Amino acid sequence: MTALATALSAAEADSLPLDRIDVSRAELFERNIEGDYFRRLRREDPVHYCAESAYGPYWSITRYKDIMAVDTNHQVFSSEASLGGIIIEDGIQKSSSEGSIDLPNFIAMDPPRHDEQRKAVSPIVAPANLAKLEGVIRERICRTLDGLPVGETFDWVPAVSIELTTQMLATLFDFPFEERSKLTRWSDVATAEPGSGIVDSWEQRTSELMECAATFQGLWNERMKNPGMDLVSMLAHSPATRDMTPQNYLGNVLLLIVGGNDTTRNSMSGGVLALDRNPKEREKLYANPALIDSMVPEIIRWQTPLSHMRRTAIADAEVGGKTIRKGDKVVMWYISGNRDETAIDRPDDFIIDRERPRQHLSFGFGVHRCVGNRLAEMQLKILWEEIMKRFSRVEVMDEPVRVRSNFVRGYASMPVKLHAH
Repeated sequence: MTALATALSAAEADSLPLDRIDVSRAELFERNIEGDYFRRLRREDPVHYCAESAYGPYWSITRYKDIMAVDTNHQVFSSEASLGGIIIEDGIQKSSSEGSIDLPNFIAMDPPRHDEQRKAVSPIVAPANLAKLEGVIRERICRTLDGLPVGETFDWVPAVSIELTTQMLATLFDFPFEERSKLTRWSDVATAEPGSGIVDSWEQRTSELMECAATFQGLWNERMKNPGMDLVSMLAHSPATRDMTPQNYLGNVLLLIVGGNDTTRNSMSGGVLALDRNPKEREKLYANPALIDSMVPEIIRWQTPLSHMRRTAIADAEVGGKTIRKGDKVVMWYISGNRDETAIDRPDDFIIDRERPRQHLSFGFGVHRCVGNRLAEMQLKILWEEIMKRFSRVEVMDEPVRVRSNFVRGYASMPVKLHAH
């Protein structure tokens, strides 16, 4: 963004009456100007009520400590799908007349059901299994990087970020490897609204998700007979999930696809952008490759691949001096908490040797903390180890195209050029 565009964006955010600010507008994220609006809310109204939006009235929680207070209090702030679920739009569902479907999943549940269903899939990211996956991940990253053109401009997003995360998803589900691009498509569709450039209507979205359901039902039937060490087998054989409804099964599958795809893939792209825009940090990294360990969580903080999580108040509560009423929609803006000047030193800066690099909200907190956080970090760590062996720089050639979404903070494309050592 040019200096003029940055100044215009800040003026736009500062000129609106406070009660007219609606940070749920997807175009703010597509234009990469949401930060100006959140900066103003943190400063003037950190627990902010928006009376009118495309998603109805909602509260915005924008400071780190207030987000932590909500995220760790599931007794008052519920994730239940029946109350609206975990994103600002009620349950990513519309009414049946608009051609949508009800897809409960464990992240949109409260304990104890949440804990039981989450426990069914957690062995996939146990330390012993991560150790087994490490060699597979490195071998695939090496093969992908070795196939890239050096000195020519190409799009990093499909060539590296999408390719690597889709390969990983296919492994976790033991999904037919040659059909793995379907997983990327279903991930995009699962979080899309009509007009986003991904689906044209709710009916199209439902139709494609039904194809996903049919495919995974076939895998379920197969793994019932021949289980392996994969997510479908775990869901099919765990006492907590083996009697799930087909909708609950599809909901959990889509949750795992989105969780394993969007977050890692957009951090893979975000890290490239962060290092390109911060040449002193890049020099620091190449001078001391051991800094990868602290750079990886800094990438995840700086990128914040999921902008928000939503809860519904099931009792009156006070947050940041404001009274939230039972039934109110409460949105924790992780993207804002990760830029909170009162909690993080120089939060807008990308600093690869922060003293406390894991002090971020990108994985959430409390019972819903991301189950695959260590796997995501491992993939990013290996990716940067192998990039540094091969290339002196991954140069971003133009402003990346961002996804039109207030939930997934991601990139549709990012033209880059690789420089050999």
